[in-house]
Amino acid sequence: MANPTSSLRSRGMEMLIAYKNKPSVELRNRLVRLNAGLVRKIAHRVSHQCSEPYEDLEQIGYLGLIRAIERFNPVQGCAFSSFAVPYIRGEMLHFLRDRGTTVKIPRRWQDLQKEAQKCQGEMIRQLGRQPNDYEMATALSVSVEEWREVKMANKNRMPLSLDATVCQQIDSNITLGDTLPDTYYQRMQLLEEDRQQLQRAMAQLEDKTRSAIEFVFFNGLSRKEVAERIGVSPMTVTRRIQRGIDQMITYLHPQTLQTEP
Repeated sequence: MANPTSSLRSRGMEMLIAYKNKPSVELRNRLVRLNAGLVRKIAHRVSHQCSEPYEDLEQIGYLGLIRAIERFNPVQGCAFSSFAVPYIRGEMLHFLRDRGTTVKIPRRWQDLQKEAQKCQGEMIRQLGRQPNDYEMATALSVSVEEWREVKMANKNRMPLSLDATVCQQIDSNITLGDTLPDTYYQRMQLLEEDRQQLQRAMAQLEDKTRSAIEFVFFNGLSRKEVAERIGVSPMTVTRRIQRGIDQMITYLHPQTLQTEP
């Protein structure tokens, strides 16, 4: 009796090959539905690490899945799930980083701030001066502590000038702009770290496996050309590459989800 998981995986690969040869929205949507479980599993895990709703993460994850479907090359011998996980998780992390750039204020505090703006002018006319915190809190029917938190939250939403002084020294002041990191240097540093990690992962492979990967991905040879050069069949080259990639993924991302579609 055929293994249902193996059969489903085989059908998924056939659909991926068909999509690569002749892309269509209908086939892409079928592939999305077939791999929806992968998106849901990653969204479930990420949702426990942040405050964003699971449903939002799931929808963003589908964008990553679509990117993976469009970029996946079946002839490279890599399992689709291993290829898709970084795209799906990456979209969710980009979403979280973008959402994290703004200060989130509770709806109640936003409403209180709007109400305060309306009544503050009237109180200035009545009192002939700016109302203090106690008077504003009384007018809004809230505690003084909560009103001060509302004011602080609203103040923190305002952008800060890069020329703002964050530290004073004897000979000069340090501005906020001086403390910002060099993004180009950081990007180059990350690329160098990735290169070193890749080299360490490659060093863990057997010589034959490492040679096959280097010939195909670094030297740009086809599997047939590699097979002729080292005296094995193209299928053997493909198996070595697949085994090497799986081993490198395990080395680089020991906690990466290994769920197959």
